[in-house]
Order: sequence, then structure tokens, then C-alpha cells
Amino acid sequence: MIIGIDVGGSTTKIVGIDKGCVKYPLFVKANDPVTSLFGAFGKYLYDNSIPLSDVEQVVMTGVGSSYVKQPLYGLPTACTDEFMANGLGAQYVTDLDRLIVVSMGTGTSFVQVEGESIRHIGGIGLGGGTLIGLSRLLLQSNDILWVSELARKGDLGNVDLQIQDICKTSLPGLPLDATASLFGKVDNNARPEDVARGLIHMVLQSIGQAAILSALNSSIRDFVLIGNLTQLPECRLVFETIGAMYGVRFLIPEYAEYRTAIGAALTHIKQVAIHPIVG
Repeated sequence: MIIGIDVGGSTTKIVGIDKGCVKYPLFVKANDPVTSLFGAFGKYLYDNSIPLSDVEQVVMTGVGSSYVKQPLYGLPTACTDEFMANGLGAQYVTDLDRLIVVSMGTGTSFVQVEGESIRHIGGIGLGGGTLIGLSRLLLQSNDILWVSELARKGDLGNVDLQIQDICKTSLPGLPLDATASLFGKVDNNARPEDVARGLIHMVLQSIGQAAILSALNSSIRDFVLIGNLTQLPECRLVFETIGAMYGVRFLIPEYAEYRTAIGAALTHIKQVAIHPIVG
């Protein structure tokens, strides 16, 4: 088994790749990356009854992987570039040769994949961290699941200014319900439900629009969404709307939130961009 680990600042995602198949994806949260990493790895092996002798290679990526200076439990251990992991992970079992990866984490990065070429083409400081921060400020909660549940009862028409609010006819390429200004209609009477809906929509739509702009200099029309924000119920609808407007396709693959960890394992299988850690 090849084990891929995506080590964030306080969360760790871990998967195994065995005979080309993803095994037992696991998510662990802790107060620091080292605790998160060792907690996830130990739990993964114990819960799935995996002996150390069955592990061929461990490959880590993510910002927290820089804290690891020796092999994990004496196993062959390596690090890999996060953008390479994003590209390989997003491409895994999609049958796509050309795509742009939209990795929605604390912020958002864009990685262009064309055949064997995988390169980071930019990003924006808007993502899950933005949603958590603004929810804490405006809704007094950083529980995204609660915010998402609250948003289901909200009405975007009470928050966002739409084309139909300022124009009697649709504009070229823009339907009447297209957004003219995010939060451009909100007032002091807005309900928490409306604000929650507006916050989620603002983050997801801004990411989608930035993704479209990232592809302007290419003919790529397929975008693969990965990261935790893909699990929001609103995500699929927002990106389907953007895709229909611009004639592109946004895909949310299976195990979307684990795709970076999957990509880390794939770097060993493909023997690309892998850097062994020697104790």
C-alpha cells in the first residue's frame, strides 16, 4: 500500500492506494500539524488493521509536511510538491488530459494540467478561511456546517443585487438573475439566514469567476473542483450555473476533498517530483 498524506496547518487527510484503488480515506483535526499528522497516521493504521510491513511508501504534501524531518515510524517517507499532488489527484480516474484544478482550501489555487505538464498558474486569497472568518464576524459562529444549514433557509434576493434589479432586459451573455453585485442589496434588516446564504454564494461564485479568468489564455473547458468546500450543498448548484453561463464544465469527483492526498500517493507510483526524507 502507498499512503498519501495532505498535512494542513491543523488538519490532516490520509488515503491509501492499493492496486490502483483508493482505500479508507480519513480526516483528522488537531491543534498543530505534527499532532494532526501523527494522530491521523496512527488512527489510519489502527482502524484499518494495517501492519507497518504492508506499507511500501508514505508520501506527504501540504504546508504542514515541512515540519517532518525524519521518516514516519521508520517507513520509507517522502515529500512532494502540493501543486503536483493537486494536478495528479484531480486527474485521477477522470479520463481528462487537459484541465484546470480548482483547489478550494483556506484560499484557492489554480493548477493547469496538459498531458504530463502540471503547473501552478495562480490563486486567490479567497476560500474556506474567508468563509470561516466572515461567518465568525457576521454570524458569531465558525461552524461551517451550521452556517450551511442556516443558509438553506436564506434568500439570495435579499442580499445580492441582480441584473433584474437594475435592468429591465438581460444583457448579452448575462441572464436577469445573474449577480450584478455581491451583497449589493443587503441592508440592516437582512436575516442571518440571508447573510449565511450570501456569504457562501460570494465565496463560491468568486472562486468560479476567477477559475474562468484563469483559463482565458487556453482552450481548456474542463475544471475539476477539489478541497473541503466541494462538500457544501450549495457548491454543485453555484458551479453548474457558472458553467452554463460560460459554456464550460465544472466537475466534482469522488473523494474530492481527498484529492491532494491521493495525488501525493500517485507521485510515488509515477515517480515524479518525489523527495525522500532521510533520518
